[in-house]
Amino acid sequence: MPSSKFNPDEQYEEETLTIVDESGRSLPCYIEQSLEIDNMTYLLLVPVDIPVVIMSINSDSEDEMEASMLDDEEAIALIFDNAKAVLAEQNLLLHHTGYTLTAIGELPPIEEDQILTLDADGIDDDIEEEELQSLAHFYHAGQKYGIYTPLTPLLFFARYDAQNRLELVSPDQDDLMPILEELLSED
Repeated sequence: MPSSKFNPDEQYEEETLTIVDESGRSLPCYIEQSLEIDNMTYLLLVPVDIPVVIMSINSDSEDEMEASMLDDEEAIALIFDNAKAVLAEQNLLLHHTGYTLTAIGELPPIEEDQILTLDADGIDDDIEEEELQSLAHFYHAGQKYGIYTPLTPLLFFARYDAQNRLELVSPDQDDLMPILEELLSED
């Protein structure tokens, strides 16, 4: 569970808090929006640092590429040092943070030929295509990998309960979608 406590009467000093995953890794996040409903404070969070994903890449030709996201902790651990070194060449520092890998530094400008579009065909009709910016490629044990950052913000939906405990929640849980939609509509 996240280590931060929440006092609803106090303004957020830095507008950030830290969430912690099951493995004990932390992820600092900006508080994008907050909303109080029925003594519960709901938060929309965005990572402070740049979220990155590592993709395993198989290609038969330059036109045909099959990429799959690495989400296995052991696989990530095996290639992490290589990924970190490749990003360091671009002045980006890779971190193994909670919920997602992150990088610190300045992203290169977005170039159209460096965008990977993940198609959600057959996975879920509600999920749209996701676009990722390519940051680097490298090989490990004969396998090609790519490091990408999403072009759309990575959002976390959380709430504080009456006992000041922070928990990440799914919009599907307890019919929370209307609250998430309200948080997303606030500017």
